[in-house]
Amino acid sequence: MTSNSGEEKTAEEGTMTIDERKAKMEQLRAKMRSTTKANRASLIEESSKAKMTARDTARLERQRKLAEVLRTQAEAEDRGEDVERQKNWEWTIEENDNWEKKKARKARRADYEFHDDVHAARRRYKKDLDLIKPDLVAYSRQKEAVLGLAPGSLSKSGSSTPSSSALTTFDPSGGQVAASPEQRMAAESFYRDANTLLYADNKPTEDAIDRVVGKINRDIDKKGKFSRKRLNEEEGDITYINERNRVFNKKIARYYDKYTSEIRASFERGTAL
Repeated sequence: MTSNSGEEKTAEEGTMTIDERKAKMEQLRAKMRSTTKANRASLIEESSKAKMTARDTARLERQRKLAEVLRTQAEAEDRGEDVERQKNWEWTIEENDNWEKKKARKARRADYEFHDDVHAARRRYKKDLDLIKPDLVAYSRQKEAVLGLAPGSLSKSGSSTPSSSALTTFDPSGGQVAASPEQRMAAESFYRDANTLLYADNKPTEDAIDRVVGKINRDIDKKGKFSRKRLNEEEGDITYINERNRVFNKKIARYYDKYTSEIRASFERGTAL
């Protein structure tokens, strides 16, 4: 059956006239052009998606969230509900307190003016505190040595409260801890005050030194980027009125400076005809 249909199709093609063959060829070419156009459109779409930067992604995400907020407000207005009240139902008391503290802290830090050196140093100190992450494991080890606890009893439990595995012995008469000499030394080193004679005995770890070096490098980079000097002042005279005009002048200079540099120099020297 297949061979018969193939023979019939070949016979029909053999009986086609020149005009029919041209029409069929034109159909095939049109189909090929449409396929090529669709493939090119798909390729351009994929290329544009690949070139989408993180900033574009963030912008689209903001637009999506804004659209959701506007839709929620419209639906709430149709139902006659208060949007802010409905939104506040999603927050707990602890989250609300944290949010209020954050707002108060932001309001305190909103004063960027320079008052005195003490105020500037305090602002710097507060900002540095945000970057400090305490080593709770090392702190727990030191406290275990002070309290006479088994090694790892505080660090494993994740709490600084002494557990029932304390190795200290209590004096029944006075109710005080009969501490060993090592424990007294550890307590004196752990709870230091103005009267202690221990000093300069701390040996920082490599991680602590790396954190200090990293902090200094970040401060140096931030100070270098904070410069108010224009980045293009070294290029020469300022020939623009805004950023857009600066970019335009830079593009023009890229193509025409090689022709106008001599004329400009003559005008500046006063020797132009």
